[in-house]
Order: sequence, then structure tokens, then C-alpha cells
Amino acid sequence: MVSNSTISGNRALPDLIRRPIVTEKGTRLLEDNKYVFEVLPQATKPEIKAAIESLFEVKVTKVNTYRAPRKKRRVGRFTGYKAQYKRAVVTLSPGDQIILFPEV
Repeated sequence: MVSNSTISGNRALPDLIRRPIVTEKGTRLLEDNKYVFEVLPQATKPEIKAAIESLFEVKVTKVNTYRAPRKKRRVGRFTGYKAQYKRAVVTLSPGDQIILFPEV
């Protein structure tokens, strides 16, 4: 099991989750009790599961990850690549939910 204090290299579990992804597809997945988060590229599925469970106090049943291919970009005569990122689709157990948009 993953310890809650640190992950390899002095990185705490909450630091693995960067932000929730709010897109049309992500909003449709909310109906199936699935939430999409951007995570660090080196984060593993057990680490992501432990981080979500500790941050939001919910029970995670499944974690799917997706690492998009890097895209080449040009700025003038200089060629480079877009930053590498990783997304995690987290499925929660029935009855649990994460409030992404609090009532204000």
C-alpha cells in the first residue's frame, strides 16, 4: 500500500493531482460517477487512487489513465513540443460524489 506521507522523491499525495478537467466529455462522465483529473506524468494508478481518496474522502473503485502523445509546435523558426501531461479518469463507488462546483 502507498504511504500517505511521501511518494518517491519527497512528493506528497495531494501534489499528484493538478486540477480537475472540465470539458464536455468530462461533464458527460459525471453522470456515470466518473471524474477526470490532470495528474503528474509520473503518477501511478495506486498513487492516484490514494490521493483522491485522501483529498475528497470518497471510495475509488477504478482508475484509468491516459497519456496524450506530444505535439510538435513552431514559433517562427523555432520548433518545439507541447508539454507532456497525463489525465486520470476516476470511477467512484455508488453513493460517493465529489463537489466540483460548490453552491455560492
